[in-house]
Amino acid sequence: MTVTCFGELLLRLAPPGHQLLVQANSLDLVVAGAEANVAAALASLGHPVRFASVIPASPPGDRAVAALRAAGIDTGHVIRAPGRMGLYFLEVGAGARASQITYDRAGSAFALAAPGAIDFAAALAGSRLLHTGGITPALGPGGVALARAAHAAARAAEVPICFDGNYRGQLWSAWDSDPAAILRELVEDATILIGNHRDISLLLGRTFSGDGPDRRREAAEAAFAAFPRLGLIASTARHIVTSDHHRIAARVDARDAAHQTDELDVTGIVDRIGTGDAFAAGVLHQWLEGGDCRAMAESGLALTALKHSLPGDMALVSRAMLESFSPGGGDVRR
Repeated sequence: MTVTCFGELLLRLAPPGHQLLVQANSLDLVVAGAEANVAAALASLGHPVRFASVIPASPPGDRAVAALRAAGIDTGHVIRAPGRMGLYFLEVGAGARASQITYDRAGSAFALAAPGAIDFAAALAGSRLLHTGGITPALGPGGVALARAAHAAARAAEVPICFDGNYRGQLWSAWDSDPAAILRELVEDATILIGNHRDISLLLGRTFSGDGPDRRREAAEAAFAAFPRLGLIASTARHIVTSDHHRIAARVDARDAAHQTDELDVTGIVDRIGTGDAFAAGVLHQWLEGGDCRAMAESGLALTALKHSLPGDMALVSRAMLESFSPGGGDVRR
């Protein structure tokens, strides 16, 4: 059955290599967006995926739709409207300098779209799952209305919701928002939450006193108690050694089970952006196939590790590549 992903499509503009914007004479362009990244990864793994969004009727919009179609995604519910394309600029860090993202997405065609612009009932027809997240409501009152409309349609169609917290402070702080209250309302509808103990702390207005796995389980149990529909929580823990060496572990909590992987050394990082979306797709890949907590955590970790080796936002990883993943396997396959 089809997975429906809903969110804003963006264009990412980045100076070549590790240049700052003030140094750049050219910019590399890729199609981006958290939910689109999940859609592309799931489609690459062989799952039927459709995408719902609003983008401008313009050449930038054409470029975004072409990227989705090239990834094997059904774009029949991507609505074209007047307006501008949302952008973000990426300056890739190196050594002690962290990467920097600058958003330019205010007033985009998506952010200004009316809740009725997308026929969510049609977009969800026959769907196994709706994947969406916290970036859409962070865009402003219009984004909140769009998110509510998508959730209402999913509830009416009895389609489970996977909600990725994806907290973006720059976006929430740009308007008179109450992110905890808005996100709490939306997570109440979710069956799956992609988020860690910090996301749950924001939702519940409390801190968790444990450490490591104990703290994550304490947070998960608090979320399960607060949100009766919630059945699964997936998260990663990342320790940054240098800009191109991270240690990452993955965890999946169900109400009656949990699994946390060992830390994986990820080195020689090509592109960190989109790795959280790759993790979400890896978890959902196994959820769709009936995998348990261990299978979901390991699949999510493998896909996020592979995404670190790929330029651009999307993890266009085949099922064969995912299944043959080996943490130390850097030799040529012949």
